[in-house]
This record gives sequence, structure tokens and C-alpha cells, in this order.
Amino acid sequence: MVVLQAGTGRPLWEQLCDAIRDAIRAGRLPAGARLPSTRALAADLGVSRGVVVDAYAQLAAEGYFTSNPGSGTQVSATFQLPRVAPVARQAPIPAPAATVEFDLRAELPDLALFPRRKWVAATRDAMRDIADDDLGYGDPLGSAQLRSQLGSYLSRVRGAVAAPENVLVVAGVTQGLVLLAGELAGRGYQMLAVEDPGSSRLHQVLAGTRLQLVPVPVDREGLDVAALAATGARAVLCTPAHQYPTGAVLSPSRRSALVRWAMERDNLIIEDDHDAVFRWDRMPMGCLQGLNPHRVALLGSVSRPLAPGLRLGWIVPPTALLAPLVAAKRDTGGGSPVIEQLALARLIEMGAFDRHLRRARKIYRTRRDALLAALEEHMGGWTVAGAAAGLHVWLQPPGEIDAAALVAAAAA
Repeated sequence: MVVLQAGTGRPLWEQLCDAIRDAIRAGRLPAGARLPSTRALAADLGVSRGVVVDAYAQLAAEGYFTSNPGSGTQVSATFQLPRVAPVARQAPIPAPAATVEFDLRAELPDLALFPRRKWVAATRDAMRDIADDDLGYGDPLGSAQLRSQLGSYLSRVRGAVAAPENVLVVAGVTQGLVLLAGELAGRGYQMLAVEDPGSSRLHQVLAGTRLQLVPVPVDREGLDVAALAATGARAVLCTPAHQYPTGAVLSPSRRSALVRWAMERDNLIIEDDHDAVFRWDRMPMGCLQGLNPHRVALLGSVSRPLAPGLRLGWIVPPTALLAPLVAAKRDTGGGSPVIEQLALARLIEMGAFDRHLRRARKIYRTRRDALLAALEEHMGGWTVAGAAAGLHVWLQPPGEIDAAALVAAAAA
């Protein structure tokens, strides 16, 4: 029996993914078992159909499901596993209580800055102009209007090579990464290099794919390209604009070395454009994809500039990867909400997105400066890194610390 709980801090579709994965791994859903239709399961669980569609899409992208015309969705033969005890899961981080005054989690922007009035106006325009056919399932590439605006924006602001016909709209960086990982595994890639330290959330997502994750160290210049070359991996996931969590910006020499690594070895760089639009003490630096669009897949989203709840992102992949990625997205039902796509397109078109970013940058910069001043006053012995860009900083203590005591002191 599947029980989904609202208000836990985890989306319902992620809870459903966990429940189905556990059932497959425990043998309760054997290989070849047919899944209920999305509509039927949604009715049984008392949730919207979109929750089930998103869960099925995620599990299909991870390889747990297969979809065939006429036979519906089935458990993949790949997961015909022996019965084993369920893998112990770490308890999820509890959602902040309603009484929390300041939510300073690094993965969230200030949601109070969301341009509500401009978004309402953009949505109104989208609803006024939308064609009846646009309310159907639509092009798996995404809305033509949004792809056109994203192509222009990414070319203008990030220096990307982003023709509209080569932009794939996805439901955020996570979905884009899952699609790319699935395609790489299908092409025979066995390893994916990842930054160490890196995003534990993305690493957990990738752990559900068929790729072995190979850690590559990060220092003050960003990803260690020499160490990457020694791994033998043919693909790497990196955050060159503002590494998470250290805040390092990939140095010019490392940028050149990384692109050369991809070119000379026919390898792939997956560029997560994390925090690229938030830079404070440095001139904006273009994306790696603009240096070699044939060897770099650019991933981005509006989760930081606007809000993660919009579930809108993009991939600008090498041309050879575009068609299979579109097919994978179509086959897994991983569409993007059309109204939100058209509203975002309109927001960019009328210049409101750029104006919002300018306003947000001023506010975030003021807060960054206040944080640095407070750190200098109260934690002068600590080393601050990553303050030149992004929405978080990385603190290093002057010596060994007792982590448990530090947590207790912070909670006091």
C-alpha cells in the first residue's frame, strides 16, 4: 500500500518514486509487471495525475520502467533482482517549521523576491494568446515561443551557441541530468566523473542510473582537470560558474584544459550553469558550451533566478544527442507545463526577466556584503570562499572543530 503525505517537505511525486523503487527492489513488483495507468493510479491515491506522470517519467528515465505501445508501462527486465532487505534510507531533512523567520538553505533563492505581478501579467498574456492546439501534449522539445526566447537569452547573456531548434525544455536540471545519464549509459558510457565535494542531491539522483560516479577533487581553481583525465571517465558533470558547495569559479586555464580534454578524447562535458547569473566582484564569464557546443551539454533552469516551483529548465546538447534526448523525454511522458512555458517566454520577451534579475542582484549583493562584514566581525579567523558569485559562501574553520558542539551551539 502506498501512502503519500503532503507537508513533509518532499514532493508527492518523489515519495511515489521511492515507494515504487522499494517495491521493485524488494520483488513485490517483479520484472514485466504491468503498472496501472497514470489516471487510474492517481485516482486510487487521491492525487493529481501530474504527480503520477512525473513519478513514472522519473522511473522510466532511470531505467526501472519500459513503455511499449499497446502494452502500457511495465517493470524493466533489468530489475529482475533477488529478494533482499530494503536498503536503509537516510531520514529526509525535515522541512523548516512554519515559525522559521529566515530560511537560509543554500539551495533556495529568496522566494519573496519572485516577481508576482509581472508573472501574473505574463500568464494573462499567455492565456489570451494561446491556441487551442497548444493545450494538447505539445512538442516534446518544448514550446516554440519559449525555445526562441531561451535561445536568444542564452546567446546574449551566457555566450551560448543556442539556436531555438537545439534547445530542449525540461522540468529542471534534475530531469535534464537524468535524461543525459540515460542516453550516455545507452551509448556504452560506464562512468560519470563528478565534483568532490559536490551536490549530494544530484549525486543521489545519479546513483539510480547505470553510471558509476567517479569523484574528482575541487580546489580554489575549480575542478582538477589533471585528476579528471586520470580517471578514464568519458563524461563529467561540473559547475564551472560557481561550484557547489565550495563556490570556486573554474579558472581560465582550467576552462581551456577541460574543453581540450573533451575535444582530444571525444568526451562530453555536462555543464550545470549553477548560479551563473549571480556574480558580484567579477565580470560575467561565458559558459563552456559557447567554446565548443559539440562537446558540451549546457544545463540550466529558473530555479535560482525565479523559483524552483516553476519546474522549468533547459538542455542545450550537442546536436548528435538532441534527437535521442527528445525521444527519451517523449517516451517517459516528461512534458513541461505549457502555461508556465508561455508565461516564461513572455516574461523574457517583455524584458521583465532581465529587470527582475537586476533588482535581485542588487538585493543579494547588499545581503552578501552584510554577511561578509558580519563574518569578519564575529568569525574573523575563518576562511571565506566563493563570495565573488552565487547565493552562498563556503566557510572553513581555522583548525579542527567539534561538529557536534558547533551544531549544538548554533541551536542554542
